Amino acid sequence: MKNLKRVLLVLLVVVIVAVVYNYPKLNMISGYAVKNMASNVFIADRTAEEINTVDNNVPLIKLADSKVDKNTKSATSSVFGLMTRKAVYRDGLGAVLINDDYDPTKFTLQPRRNFTKTGLPFPYGDKKQKDTVFTTVDYTALQKAIDIGFSNPDIQKTRSTIVIYKDQIIAENYAGGFTADTKILGWSMTKSIVSTLYGILQCKGKLNVNQLAPIPEWQNDERKNITYNHLLRMQSGLEWDENYTEISDATKMLFLESDMTLVQQKKEAIAKPTEIWNYSSGTSNLLSGLLKKNFKTHQEYLDFPYASLIDKIGMHSMLIEADMEGNYVGSSYGWATTRDWAKFGLLYLHKGNWNGKRIFDSEWVDYVSKPTAHSDGTYGGHFWLNAEGRFPDVPKDMYYASGYQGQYVFVIPSKDLVVVRTGLATYPIFDLNGFLGAVVKAVK
Repeated sequence: MKNLKRVLLVLLVVVIVAVVYNYPKLNMISGYAVKNMASNVFIADRTAEEINTVDNNVPLIKLADSKVDKNTKSATSSVFGLMTRKAVYRDGLGAVLINDDYDPTKFTLQPRRNFTKTGLPFPYGDKKQKDTVFTTVDYTALQKAIDIGFSNPDIQKTRSTIVIYKDQIIAENYAGGFTADTKILGWSMTKSIVSTLYGILQCKGKLNVNQLAPIPEWQNDERKNITYNHLLRMQSGLEWDENYTEISDATKMLFLESDMTLVQQKKEAIAKPTEIWNYSSGTSNLLSGLLKKNFKTHQEYLDFPYASLIDKIGMHSMLIEADMEGNYVGSSYGWATTRDWAKFGLLYLHKGNWNGKRIFDSEWVDYVSKPTAHSDGTYGGHFWLNAEGRFPDVPKDMYYASGYQGQYVFVIPSKDLVVVRTGLATYPIFDLNGFLGAVVKAVK
């Protein structure tokens, strides 16, 4: 009996130590779980059961117990009854994690949208395309390439794939439970949307990326030399820890902050601009906040992404979520259907020209696809690159938007291709080189 009591005492001590050690993480765990739950239910129209058993069924996050209240358009989550977090859905702005200070009457604005139908077939509208057979496409080989992406579904976890050649859909496939109408979170692909907004402003002559970032708090120290270009290329020299397995700058920003645009702004410089390359979601949200300086009102800021880009090219399914203060979370929270993500890639393939309308200058494509110093040829202007042949079976001119868990929009100019893949597993678990290499090989 004494030995049993000693064992139980030891186990109790171990549990207490574990809880105390991990308690700060519970905020992040329940925060991620409930935000992911609310967004998927109210934006993607998926079931709470599916989110619990699939999306949130990953290490640590699966410890959270999440519930949805459709009447109030909200969700709550806790870990063993501890650290309860709540997320609410706001029309036009998506789901947001809230704190005790949240006042639903404080911010009631939402972006004004234009859902006008063009009556044209995809990609310039939503009507069905005419069947087109290209003699330059090996359709048998292409199907085998698609099969690569959907092989080992429990491991690769592909949800959707679309291949567009010369503006025509030549392959498209969806996993069970997903369709062409399912909105999918792009995570860091949203960063490339933010970059494009700057390209549009530059095209309109309202901004030059080589201008100094207009932040008064930086003017009395070395940060005063940071330009928009440095921020877009992740080479500002500002301190930042992008780590999603621990409590870091990135996780604290996404799951604790009410205004995500200020987190990177407050960081100290650890190097001069261009001396280092440091990937930072905080930088993307800072850029989202700086966008507001180009508009007289918050309403104009909210309208701008949709009026100048998203609705203008018919990405009508897209929604960019905002933080508690109504700032777009440009680092992470853009949602769209697979076809609409593909439209974004096609806009770049056509160098900013959308069915005869100039969205941004062709030079912007050169800008975002130019390798940034110290990135080993892998990063441009909020886009990833294959300039140094990271993927050896894919043309080096490929550049792409990339998001957490393997969300991709690939632009391959030399092959006149746009390829989108979404899922829950990223490279190298998802055989990216094998998949893309096979697709490219199928197009002669």
